[in-house]
Amino acid sequence: MSLFAIADLHLSLGEDKPMDVFSGWNDYVQRLEENWRRLVTEDDTVVIAGDISWAMKLEETLTDFRFIDSLPGKKLLLKGNHDYWWSTKRKTDMFLQEHHLDSMQILFNNAYRVGDYAVCGTRGWFLENDTPEDVKVLNREVGRLRLSLEEAKKCGGEPVAFLHYPPYYRGVECPEIMDVLLSYGVKKCYYGHIHGKKNFRLAWEGDYKGVDFRLISCDKVGFMPVLVR
Repeated sequence: MSLFAIADLHLSLGEDKPMDVFSGWNDYVQRLEENWRRLVTEDDTVVIAGDISWAMKLEETLTDFRFIDSLPGKKLLLKGNHDYWWSTKRKTDMFLQEHHLDSMQILFNNAYRVGDYAVCGTRGWFLENDTPEDVKVLNREVGRLRLSLEEAKKCGGEPVAFLHYPPYYRGVECPEIMDVLLSYGVKKCYYGHIHGKKNFRLAWEGDYKGVDFRLISCDKVGFMPVLVR
């Protein structure tokens, strides 16, 4: 039983918003499926750390969700900045149940035990503008991360955090998010959101303040789920 992670699938199987127009994204759905099926078994778990579907409403995700559900393993879904379809956990759980998408669950103010790990996380935020709205969003995400890590304590196991936004990027730290990670003893953190070779060079991977960071956006990892353990 292994734990994998990947972010930024940007699926649009039910929408007219192809990603193939971007450099390196040609035939990405086929490449993703082939890699996934080659690496992941039904006994494994894959965290999908945000920007999952371009659908605007939950009901419009069905084609994308059925594709994800058809892939091997259990999937834990985390919100990204482009997941406009994201609703309450209760409503999403009901939608997944109604459509028999049994391999998929939502990671939102909660945590899951996967082997020796307690999987936790939230979308995160990076405070680039000190507007009241930005501060409000950041504080909300800090609270959600704390809630998830508290639930991770109850699960037992080593907490491993998944975020959509990087807590450290271009040499700038989001101290509010970092403080939570450090206070709960998180040693591994995986994030997405960053795309393109120019931006990859600005993204931090490796140890920062005792936390091992890894960028797992689809185009960065070659549309291949990354083995956590």
